[in-house]
Amino acid sequence: MNTNQSRRGFLKALGLASAATLIPNVVLGQNILKGSTGDNVHNLVKWKFSGAHWGAFRAKIAGDKLLEVKPFEFDQHPTDMIYNIPGLVYNSSRVRYPMVRLDWFKNGYKSDTTQRGDNRFVRVTWDQALDLVYNELERIQTQYGAWALHIGNVGWRSVGQLHSCGNNMLRALAMHGSGVTTAGDYSTGAGQTILPYVLGSTEVYSQGTSWPLILDNSDVIVFWGNDPIKNLQVGWNTETHEAYAYYEQLREKIAKNEIQVISVDPVKSKTQNFLNCEQQYVNPLTDVALMLAIAHTMVKENLHDQDFLATYTVGFDEFEPYLMGKTIDHIEKTPEWAEPICGVKADRIRELARLFTKGRTQLIFGWATQRQQHGEQPYWMGAVLAAMIGQIGLPGGGISYSHHYCSVGVPTSGASMPGAFPLALDFGRKAKYDQPDYQGYSATIPVARVVDALLEPGKEINYNGSTVKLPPYKMAMFSGANQWHRQQDRNKMKRAYQKLETIVYTDYNWTASCRFADIVLPACTPYERNDLDIYGTYSNRGIIAMHKLVDPLYHSKPDLEIWAQFAKRLGREEEYRQGLTEMEWLEKLYNECRDANKASGFKMPEFAKFWEDGYVLFPEGPLWTRHADFREDPEVNALGTPSGFIEIFSRKIASYNYENCKGHPIWIEKDERSHGGPKSEKYPFWLQSPHPDSRLHSQMCEVDSAREKYSIAGREPVYMNEDDAKAKGIKHGDVVLVFNDRGSLIAGANISPNFPKGVLRIFEGAWYGPLNEAIGSVDTYGDPNTVTMDVGTSDLAQATSANTCIVDIRKYEGAAPAVTSFGGPIEVDPIV
Repeated sequence: MNTNQSRRGFLKALGLASAATLIPNVVLGQNILKGSTGDNVHNLVKWKFSGAHWGAFRAKIAGDKLLEVKPFEFDQHPTDMIYNIPGLVYNSSRVRYPMVRLDWFKNGYKSDTTQRGDNRFVRVTWDQALDLVYNELERIQTQYGAWALHIGNVGWRSVGQLHSCGNNMLRALAMHGSGVTTAGDYSTGAGQTILPYVLGSTEVYSQGTSWPLILDNSDVIVFWGNDPIKNLQVGWNTETHEAYAYYEQLREKIAKNEIQVISVDPVKSKTQNFLNCEQQYVNPLTDVALMLAIAHTMVKENLHDQDFLATYTVGFDEFEPYLMGKTIDHIEKTPEWAEPICGVKADRIRELARLFTKGRTQLIFGWATQRQQHGEQPYWMGAVLAAMIGQIGLPGGGISYSHHYCSVGVPTSGASMPGAFPLALDFGRKAKYDQPDYQGYSATIPVARVVDALLEPGKEINYNGSTVKLPPYKMAMFSGANQWHRQQDRNKMKRAYQKLETIVYTDYNWTASCRFADIVLPACTPYERNDLDIYGTYSNRGIIAMHKLVDPLYHSKPDLEIWAQFAKRLGREEEYRQGLTEMEWLEKLYNECRDANKASGFKMPEFAKFWEDGYVLFPEGPLWTRHADFREDPEVNALGTPSGFIEIFSRKIASYNYENCKGHPIWIEKDERSHGGPKSEKYPFWLQSPHPDSRLHSQMCEVDSAREKYSIAGREPVYMNEDDAKAKGIKHGDVVLVFNDRGSLIAGANISPNFPKGVLRIFEGAWYGPLNEAIGSVDTYGDPNTVTMDVGTSDLAQATSANTCIVDIRKYEGAAPAVTSFGGPIEVDPIV
């Protein structure tokens, strides 16, 4: 990117008026490096180093202004998202000042909560805002107790070990008292709950078999509901993108017929198109029916590895009778039974069974398959298929649930990584309210059931073998978590949020979550503070210095500073900081890591040298096969399941007596399903809402220059099949209405050959922009969670069922309302 291109993109993102405000002493239209001051300005230009979920980068700075970024030269496959960082720093949706919702400012916790979301706010000082937060926490703890404070949601946060928004908020609040926390997450809630029963660990966040071993040993690779080419652009820590090199090698092997790759997916994914591999279409939400029929064929044709099942698993004897129609529903799970459900021909199902058992087969599942009603079942059944194939623990065989995440499969260096700002209180210190009273309510609830707690207070639900009593919490605290993006069913959320007395948000962007809050605290972006981060979440490839690129804009502050000032109100600021400044903390974290690596033989320079260079790198580690030690000796290296073996039948789960999650995987019809399923006559389209291709969840949706590249008519695109579009009278670029009984949204039609009939896609993370605060108000931009279903996957996981969603679509009639998602609040003078 050259200087002029960077400048044009920068000004385009801000608009000329805001750019003039943010760049004093610069003549618009004039190259910033060739201004009237000549070489003096040029001499002020410097490059700084930093990291992000989208990768490491160097940033060009002049006069405390971020001009452009370029990827770190180590990153050979950078994502285009990295170029959006200037637009992330400079955009109209920044939270500029501490703000308080107008009616809450006037009436406090007794405010009219039906006004929540009307976007009218009063500007206050930092001292006023933090005093309000502190006083509310005092009121909650003394008037109610710990059950009335919800503090569990901290979300994806920004990268950085010191200024971690979750760690800082939770450490500060722990000095004050306790609250209701959450279990699980929205990404993998069903998978991370079921898999410990089956394979002994959550698996979804585990390192997988090294890619070189897969490429050298696999005959068949199956990407089941998995799109790694799209998803690997981002990482939990600063991403290296090293996995893309292996996908290039895989594409070459496919072209040479050395490896057969199948993408099992209703949609032609970005990965399938990149690899030019086969696609196996399956009707949405029917993966379990397909897998059961494949397993049935394996048994009928004696293709399953009976020795492996006898040596490494328990429970096949309980599962096989169900497969053969002798238990539960008494239906034999033949390919002919599965064909009308899953849309795959019976003969093709038999072909797949024979193919999977002919050579070395690696199954690689995506997370989308478990984000559905009964989402535990496809993950469990996938493990059963892998066990029947009998290659778990062999290089290039078995099953993975994580190879689309954070470059899993890139060998781990083995080096130690730096720690983070501490969550726990210092030794011997207690909270101000150190004897929490939950009055019989549960202290921890499933994360996807937080809305149910408000609408059905005191209700007892099953969860993972226990009973949870939902607490009707009165106050909620969030930091770096856009709850109005990740929770399902917006209108249900509106009803629930009216039950809350006080909501506090800390963020750097004015998301819908801030719009529906009462007190909003402006954090700065990760580029307006100093920090350090892990380079490569799983590869542990190195450590990244995150230099402060520019000073915090407006009145925003770093997370550590915000919560240190809160701790000051407890008289515990020094304890919170542990007597260290920002740079002293970074040196401490670095040196602790350096000492650990010195003992292990990994050399690291002194902190000053590291900070000057911007990074330290470690060599690639040894190759590794997942579950190989278990296969070598299943008794010495037992799994973490109750039996120590792979559990095809779980006696523990069976003992819970859940109707919607029995002792082994089964086919369960959904409450709603397209392609002939329940309610499909009224709402014939399946709406999928996968991770986006051009942002990280909702992060970067606020960047104008980024949205311009993919939006349609200024709205989030809804992708659809050409024949469906013709039948509905819709053309590419039209404004359309997507709707069901839960709500409606406006989007832009994107007609694509990648989508089959009856399937729509809207990427999750589109910023919610209701026309107004009223329940039932149309969303003006295209947030899919306006229409998604908010029910638990089952009594086991109680996780999100976002992909169980059917809708209808039509061309929008008349003039569509303006998009309300972006920009700041309506600032109101409370005296008027």
